[in-house]
Amino acid sequence: MSAPIVVGTDGSAAAGSAVDWAAAEAMMRHRPLHIVHAAQIWPYQVQRFVPPDESERVSRAGRAVLLEAERRVQAKWPKLPVTTALVVNSVSDALRDESEKAFEIVVGHRGRGGFPGLRLGSVGLRLAGHADVPVVIVRGEAAGGRGEVVAGYDFGERAREVLEYAFDAAAVRGARLRVVHTWQISASLAESGYSIDEERMNDERRARIIAAYAPLHERYPLVEVVNEVLLGHPVSVLSGASRAADLLVVGARHHRLGVSSLGSVSHGAIHHAECPVAVVGRSQ
Repeated sequence: MSAPIVVGTDGSAAAGSAVDWAAAEAMMRHRPLHIVHAAQIWPYQVQRFVPPDESERVSRAGRAVLLEAERRVQAKWPKLPVTTALVVNSVSDALRDESEKAFEIVVGHRGRGGFPGLRLGSVGLRLAGHADVPVVIVRGEAAGGRGEVVAGYDFGERAREVLEYAFDAAAVRGARLRVVHTWQISASLAESGYSIDEERMNDERRARIIAAYAPLHERYPLVEVVNEVLLGHPVSVLSGASRAADLLVVGARHHRLGVSSLGSVSHGAIHHAECPVAVVGRSQ
């Protein structure tokens, strides 16, 4: 069986939106859906020390959350294969473990949790760039139907992976792909009074971007591609582009030690985008 779309749920409204998005994604990609609820037994850190009644209470509540999510999916997508899992672990650890056998991980932007560090939204930020697969954080208008996928392109080490995921996402949706690149004039250069030929800089960068995605365009010839090269702050530009998008794709930052992390642009995009955001941190 193909790798599933994994979605985390805590029973909140935002998690419900994430379940809906993940189910629609699974249908489009012809993949099964796997719904996970992490039962955290607070303040007990070691499971054998948990009182039996507390363990049963948490398990019962977790099973109810999973059953509600499964029924939600089956009501709208009755033919979609769905599995569920109740895991006694921290949310981030549970989903990171699931990422080892998933196609992608989906979470809501905000969650219910009783503690700020345990909310599903915080988990999404923690997972993005560290999971073995792309992490989609569902926020803004998640219903889709706008017909566009936006990819933030920055010439970085993750640029190729961002384009690969974005082309594939546009192809399965039958959507247009908008590749957006922004650049800024450094403060020191602006203060020096040095004249910048903005049009020439834009043209040079656009040529590099077109060359970068040309092989992928050959692989996905039916995907309409447009590109934008703009002078401005990347978070502001990408947030603006997200208003007309079904999905915004950004990359995680790669460090010398081989560890990916959530860069400032990706972090800002997650907080300000008006559509779901996919953070691509590692090769698929």
